[in-house]
Amino acid sequence: MSDTGQDGTAERVHCRVSDGVHGVRDSGTGLDREGYFLREGSLDRVSAPFAPVVAALRDRLAERFGPSRLTCAYLYGSVPRGTAVPGRSDLDVLLALSTGPTAADHADARAVEAELDAAFPQIDGAGILLCGVEQLLSEPERYDLGWFAACLCTPLMGEDVTSGLPRYRPTSLLARETNGDLSERLPGLQEKAAAARTDAERTRLTRVVARKLVRTGFTLVMPRWGGWTSDLTESAEVFSHYYPAHAAHMRAAARAARKPGADPELLDDLLNCLAPWLADEYLAVHGPKAPPQEP
Repeated sequence: MSDTGQDGTAERVHCRVSDGVHGVRDSGTGLDREGYFLREGSLDRVSAPFAPVVAALRDRLAERFGPSRLTCAYLYGSVPRGTAVPGRSDLDVLLALSTGPTAADHADARAVEAELDAAFPQIDGAGILLCGVEQLLSEPERYDLGWFAACLCTPLMGEDVTSGLPRYRPTSLLARETNGDLSERLPGLQEKAAAARTDAERTRLTRVVARKLVRTGFTLVMPRWGGWTSDLTESAEVFSHYYPAHAAHMRAAARAARKPGADPELLDDLLNCLAPWLADEYLAVHGPKAPPQEP
C-alpha cells in the first residue's frame, strides 16, 4: 500500500514504531534519519512514582470496558515520556473503542478518572479521551487524530490500531490539520474567559489557552524547523527564533501552560493580543483545517 504525501510522492504505509534501521534519532528533532516522526513515548520511560498509577489504570479499564469494548488504550503526555513530576503532572489517556463512544462509555471514563485522582496524589488529575477505531483510522483524521495516536501516544493495552497509518513528516499539511483551527476556536475561548467568575475557572482556562497557543505557535514554524518537540519551553523558544517580535508573549504562554494561575490580565493578553495575530498568521502560512465531514 502507499499513501500520497503533500508533495505528491508516495509514502509507504506501515507502523512508525522504529526498528534498528529507522530508530536512530536525529539529535533534538524527534525524527529518524529519514526525517519521519519517531514515537516519542515508551512504557519503559514511566518513572517509579507513576508505575502504580499506570497499573491501576490497566485494571480499571479492563474492569469498566473489557476486551469487547476496548480495542486499544494509549498513554500520552509526560508520563510515557518520562518527564512527569509527582504532584504536578496529570495522567493522559486515549481509548480507541470498537465503536463510537456512548454516554455509558463517557460515564465509565469519568468514573475511572475520579477513582485514579482520589487514589494517587502523584497525579494532578486524570484525563481520558474516547474515540471509535473507525474515526481514528478515517481519512479526515489521518493528519490529526491518526497522527496523534501513531506518533504521540504509547500503546498500553490491546491492539495498536495505528500500524496501517502512514509515516509522518513535519509538513505544512500536518501543521494545518493539527492546529489550523485556532481562528475557529478563538471566539469560544474569549466567551469562556468573559464568563469565568472564579480563580479556579480562570486557572483551568489559562492552562487550556496557553497550551493551545504554544502548540499552535510551534506547529506554525515546525516545517521550517524540521522536527518535533512536545516540550513547552522548547516549543516557545523554537517559535521565538522565527518570530522574535512575539517571543515575550509566547514565552509567557509557555510559563502559564506549565504553571497556570488565575491572572485575568494574562489571560486577556493571551486571548486578545497573541491569539488573534497567531490565528491570522497561521491561516496565511498553512491555511485552515479541513472542515469536519458529516457522519
